[in-house]
Amino acid sequence: MPETGKPARQEPRRLLKRAEFLAVQRGEKRRGRFFLLEILDRGDNGQPRVGFTVTRKAGNAVIRNRIRRRLKEAVRLHAADDMAPGNDYVIIGRADVLHAPFSQLKAELSRRIHGTR
Repeated sequence: MPETGKPARQEPRRLLKRAEFLAVQRGEKRRGRFFLLEILDRGDNGQPRVGFTVTRKAGNAVIRNRIRRRLKEAVRLHAADDMAPGNDYVIIGRADVLHAPFSQLKAELSRRIHGTR
């Protein structure tokens, strides 16, 4: 435990292989205004894993990377605590992520992870 008395935040691990991303496609899909969230329950109690993807439809490489960076930061700062152990998450970003206030993006991500509208 750190000096602050709070338990250390456990960052979700990353999905990196194409096969892992394809496996998550079989799971539940939750559509939002800024992104599509795909969730797969692995059936174990391991650390949650998260992957990020942005299609070419969203824009050129610079735009896609900016979208991905905003989503990564929202997960790192806020949504990592909401992720359930034993689940894999894939976040497919849309171009609207760039124009949304960061607080609204974090709230939307948290709502989608919890499964509420």
